[in-house]
Amino acid sequence: MKDLSHDPITLEIIQNSLQAAADEMFAVMKKTAMSSIIYEVLDMGTGITDAKGALASSGAGIPSFVGVLDKAVKVIVAKFIKPDDVEPGDVFATNDPYFGGVTHLNDVIVAMPVFADGRLIAWAANIAHNSDVGGMAPGSLSGHATEIFQEGLRLPAIKIISKGVPIRPVFEIIKFNSRMPDVLEGDVWAAIASVRIGARRLGELAAKYGVATFENAMVTFLDHGEALARRELAKLPKGTFELSEEQDDGRVFNVKITISDDAFLVDLRDNPDQSTGPVNASRDGVMVCAQMIFKSLTDPASPANEGSFRLIKLLTREGSVFHAAEPAAIGFYYEIELRVYDIMWRCLAQAMPDRLAAGHFASVCGTFIGGIHPDTGRQYTIIEPQVGGWGASRTGDGNTAIFSGSHGETYNCPAEINEARNGLIVDQMALNLEPGGEGKYTGGHGIVMDYRLRADNGFLTAGYTRSKFPAWALDGGHEGSANYIEVIRKHGGRERYAFVSGLVTHTDDVIRVVTGNGGGIGNPKDRDRAAVAEDVLNGLITKDRAADIYGWRP
Repeated sequence: MKDLSHDPITLEIIQNSLQAAADEMFAVMKKTAMSSIIYEVLDMGTGITDAKGALASSGAGIPSFVGVLDKAVKVIVAKFIKPDDVEPGDVFATNDPYFGGVTHLNDVIVAMPVFADGRLIAWAANIAHNSDVGGMAPGSLSGHATEIFQEGLRLPAIKIISKGVPIRPVFEIIKFNSRMPDVLEGDVWAAIASVRIGARRLGELAAKYGVATFENAMVTFLDHGEALARRELAKLPKGTFELSEEQDDGRVFNVKITISDDAFLVDLRDNPDQSTGPVNASRDGVMVCAQMIFKSLTDPASPANEGSFRLIKLLTREGSVFHAAEPAAIGFYYEIELRVYDIMWRCLAQAMPDRLAAGHFASVCGTFIGGIHPDTGRQYTIIEPQVGGWGASRTGDGNTAIFSGSHGETYNCPAEINEARNGLIVDQMALNLEPGGEGKYTGGHGIVMDYRLRADNGFLTAGYTRSKFPAWALDGGHEGSANYIEVIRKHGGRERYAFVSGLVTHTDDVIRVVTGNGGGIGNPKDRDRAAVAEDVLNGLITKDRAADIYGWRP
């Protein structure tokens, strides 16, 4: 075979083929999963790493999920170090944030080694949110959890298939620790099918071009990712930037970012101790947030790989909210990660006005609704991330009804699917027209979503942040509006929540989700008159409020 290990065209073809393989893995999982949170919402991610676990190609999916995969594979590589520990046909899984899982126990990572010429050359990996993995509450999330043992079954980087043969006792344990065993089993097999197709494609690539060329393509592209990041880092303003921000629960979070020619240093050591509840994040999860911010500021258009992030330095304090120590509960990690992601964004927004917009609704607004299906008698659990308003930029209004910054690349579940699969009716999905986000350029609108329940003795669990302190504004704009959830009882009465766990619901109760508007930029009086008139015409603001806020007259 001709030596193509340094041919730039061949290396580029291999890199694009890696991307195609990761995308095919995503398609396989989407088409074979049993949970709507996976096949409709696409709450998952795929990727390919080198033999040591370095991210070589990021596939489709949630950015904060794709950033988990290399960290999980590295834990598997470190744990299984004997010659016969990893063999062709093996498949591994982890969901434990203290053993490479990074997020919470619902998110199961599945990884498969790829062999060529008798040696390990790569890994295919994916991650997806599973509807129920046991624990003290349906859906496996509870605001009452005080330790991870209450949040579900822990898979601490284990082998689930050996040389192509399923390890049946492991599958039985996984299945029978769930309230929705058939669904969980089906979703795990969808993940296995996904990594198997990825491993097959990578093996074909290595066979076609040779192992040396395949491996050199990975090394070359990682170095290319670092070179691009270094070039763009040089264009960022240098110095130390610091911000402290009070949170809805009264804690104060702090970030200090130092940008130099050689590093993007994020210091999170000056932060509260870990919570006794499930509102903590792992260090690796916080690193993913730093990676997302860094990538958006440097080279957002190219694929992400480990080289893209070599210049990031992260300082944390073990035992703090951003570096929880075992056995801390971590179920609502995503809200804590969003808080650190958003505070880094806000810290740098004043220094980089051409790159960063005003604050967005900045919450996953994860909504868990479940109970016994009135038609089938089976347990159902909806896991629904919500869309909301994004902040205005200095060139235009913010986007309306978009997923949060770390939860992009997903979709809301269609009403028809929710109604067919689950015990409820979707009465409305409308724009949030509450005041908030006004400015020369306005923040985008959140939504109002009504779920009407069809059975008694159901439950609601939710965890929303930016409920007390809405999306932040810039340059004299108005801050956005709050995220919250409201329960409208059939026989009267309304209850408003930001965090709620296991609330009992009944037939014809309405669960109303309200997501916030993004922050505005600039003095509202400077808003273009025609834009105000259009807002009035479209019913986004009343004439009286337009007159009061914008000084508008018809």
